[in-house]
Amino acid sequence: MKVIILGAGVVGTASAWYLAKLGHEVTVIDRQPGPGLETSFANAGQVSPGYSTPWAGPALPRLALKWMLQRNHSPLVVRKRFDLAMFRFMEQVLKNCNAHAYDINKSRMLRVAEYSRDCLDALREETGLTYDDRQRGLIQLFRTNKQIDKARHDMKLLSDSAIPHALLNVDQILAREPGLSHARHLLKGGLYLPGDQSGDAHIFTQRLAKMAAALGVKFQYDTVVKGVDAAADEVMSIRTSAGHVRGDAYIVSMGSYSPLLLKPLGIRLPVYPVKGYSLTLPLTDETHAPLSTVNDETYKVAITRLGNRIRVGGTAELTGYSMRLSPDRREGLELSFSELFGGGDLSAAHYWAGLRPCTPDGTPVIGGVSGFKNLWLNTGHGTLGWTMACGSGRLIADLVHGRKPDIPALDLSLDRYH
Repeated sequence: MKVIILGAGVVGTASAWYLAKLGHEVTVIDRQPGPGLETSFANAGQVSPGYSTPWAGPALPRLALKWMLQRNHSPLVVRKRFDLAMFRFMEQVLKNCNAHAYDINKSRMLRVAEYSRDCLDALREETGLTYDDRQRGLIQLFRTNKQIDKARHDMKLLSDSAIPHALLNVDQILAREPGLSHARHLLKGGLYLPGDQSGDAHIFTQRLAKMAAALGVKFQYDTVVKGVDAAADEVMSIRTSAGHVRGDAYIVSMGSYSPLLLKPLGIRLPVYPVKGYSLTLPLTDETHAPLSTVNDETYKVAITRLGNRIRVGGTAELTGYSMRLSPDRREGLELSFSELFGGGDLSAAHYWAGLRPCTPDGTPVIGGVSGFKNLWLNTGHGTLGWTMACGSGRLIADLVHGRKPDIPALDLSLDRYH
């Protein structure tokens, strides 16, 4: 079967790899000159199934109001603009802000993320692929007792999903991350997730693309996807800046741009861009740096060790498709890093922003599209594209191939919104 994949980010590239392994003829189309150059380029670097949590929860309305009124270093910013898509997204998020929906959504996310971590482990063992990776777990850092109390509910869901975890006191945190020693006075406790990992998603995507090309996958770069031509119940071709591209099956993995492509077909995909920021800085002091990866729950900032670099990522900004680098967002990242670690050169940091393709319930959209027998979606992974990439890639490959997936997939498709 000839399969056309739209998007060469970490999710699209992983999809191409698994389809090629099943013997399919695969072409990947992307507007960039290489793979992994947009949202996959400088994300937080965490492969964190244990931290797979929907934003939409019972406490979000209160927290969101507090954050929007917070003048400095707020984890959430909503830029003033008239945007019907943004208002619709916010409305759908609020509908998921109840305990019942939260438990369902988190369980779905954990299912995909755990499976994906296992697929990544198998791929690394099979190929020997390296990407500044570490398998040393993640610690979610709590600065208040309220944060610990909230984490206890998540710990129950982790237990229900048989995911290893432990609530650590401050001494136990410092034993695992001694670089936090000078920040002892700021910490109350932490949730340790030993199965979580870290690594550079951009390096991973580039190296996996090379291996996929060796299997016969064709990567068509510098090619803009302009539209989808469809007739009756199937897609006929993809209109691109290089002409029409035809295949037997088509997979949309264009992140935040997926709904714009599908809208002319009458397909309403509830994905909205939520901009996140990161700093990548050179390591200068091993004694004040993470050994693995930690999440600062107060500022919603992730700090990850990537070889001789440190990645500091986080914040959520609703501002449409704007890629403007906001100075105030940088200040929040620098503050969290400076308070907790400090062993890196912030003056030499590379400041970056990417658009996370978020769904209202936090779960990605993976599966076919009702009304189109050869159109598939693998998008909407939000902040967890790196975490869920391999599992999502293998899942969509199995579905397109007609093989029963290893995990339940019916509730991951677009149909769950209808």
